[in-house]
Amino acid sequence: MAILRMDNVGIVVEDMDAAVAFFVELGMELEGRAEIEGPFADQCTGLNGVRCEIAMVRTPDGHSRLELAKYRSPAVISAGPRDRPHNIVGTHRVMFAVDDIEDTVARLRAHGGELVGEIARFEDSYLLCYLRGPEGIIVGLAEQLG
Repeated sequence: MAILRMDNVGIVVEDMDAAVAFFVELGMELEGRAEIEGPFADQCTGLNGVRCEIAMVRTPDGHSRLELAKYRSPAVISAGPRDRPHNIVGTHRVMFAVDDIEDTVARLRAHGGELVGEIARFEDSYLLCYLRGPEGIIVGLAEQLG
């Protein structure tokens, strides 16, 4: 038995509108938004009284998705400062291939995006950077050269 695919990556947010706007500006497409609650949500998450809004965004090729979740109950638990360094244990970034890294960074700055370091060149292959978006989410951007 083997997995069929990776379906999505889930990210908990406090400001759903800001998170959706950021990822749409990046180039993702909003599939939809929904309210989730009920026994299945409690069973799946191991929490009691789950009520949350989710938004599903997908890459233009349709192969990758992010599920953004804003919990109304139980209350969101802070994971600490949102400007944590890149070398913290746990999920540290989601990487996207882009066609123009400088343009993408400029557009995302208008939605609160801030470079973690700077745009760096990896040999003659890629321009790479990490950008901190809403909720402190680190997004990696990679532009293939040549």
